[in-house]
Amino acid sequence: MSEAASAARPAISGKEHWTSKAGKNGEPIRLFLWQKPPAAGTRKRGTVLFVHGSSMASQPTFDLRVPGRPDSSVMDWFAARGFDAWCMDHEGYGRSDKSRPINCDIPNGAEDLAAGSQYILGKTGESRLLVYGISSGALRAALFAQKHPERVARLALDAFVWTGEGSPTLAERKKKLPEFSSKNRRPIDRAFVQSIFSRDHPGTADDATINAFADAIVALDDSVPTGTYVDMCSKLPIVDPEKITVPTIVMRGQWDGIAAIEDLIEFFKRLPNPDKQFTVMAGISHASFQQKNYLMVYQILHSFFSQPEPEYRG
Repeated sequence: MSEAASAARPAISGKEHWTSKAGKNGEPIRLFLWQKPPAAGTRKRGTVLFVHGSSMASQPTFDLRVPGRPDSSVMDWFAARGFDAWCMDHEGYGRSDKSRPINCDIPNGAEDLAAGSQYILGKTGESRLLVYGISSGALRAALFAQKHPERVARLALDAFVWTGEGSPTLAERKKKLPEFSSKNRRPIDRAFVQSIFSRDHPGTADDATINAFADAIVALDDSVPTGTYVDMCSKLPIVDPEKITVPTIVMRGQWDGIAAIEDLIEFFKRLPNPDKQFTVMAGISHASFQQKNYLMVYQILHSFFSQPEPEYRG
């Protein structure tokens, strides 16, 4: 599809959904989900669940609008190609429940995905989902796939970290670990969002996109949970690659400071399913879908999610 055609294509209407999970005492914790169904006239290609990271809710990441930037919404891009696109706000983020006095760590996020996936599978009639997670969302997605492989057709881990060894971003973040550990939430603002794009390799994203992303994030949250930061600074590794049995792609931006490439290669080597890929994305730092090279990222993900199953396995 040409850039002109994608720019002229109207945005696909979204639909909000709600589900819940049980809290510690059995109380319902409400979780918000957002759906972009396959575009009219397309052949259904599968159902994608996009999983957000530590510092923003789901819609700013996956359903962004930037004037003059075609297909800034990855959900629209996939829906236009026949995919049923979903995302959800984890507990403590966006429109989901923020009432519990907890820091909403990575295992808690995997519980959110268990509840959200059960709802999506029930609504769509699918048996398995295509799951993409970015940053701490990749950790949540990986832990979910480890616990519920029967629900995952393919798994994409972007800006992922395994042990944290060799990560300059996490080395800096650990300096504030006592502060993060002392409270359940941390403040965010526009300056913080802008720092995401300047900390690794300035210039990988344009100002209009950064500003639109920041606007969308702070419209929903002025603080976010600390749990993922605490986990990534003090509790890695959280997932065991040898227990992730589904087809998996590891996607690393060329300039991403979260995970050293050696850390990811060691993780990749231990994945038991031979249907696996490792890709380095040229010119990308951390927030892949908000980069100048975002359409390249879409294509990489689309190729993996639309890949036919092997006929011969030996």
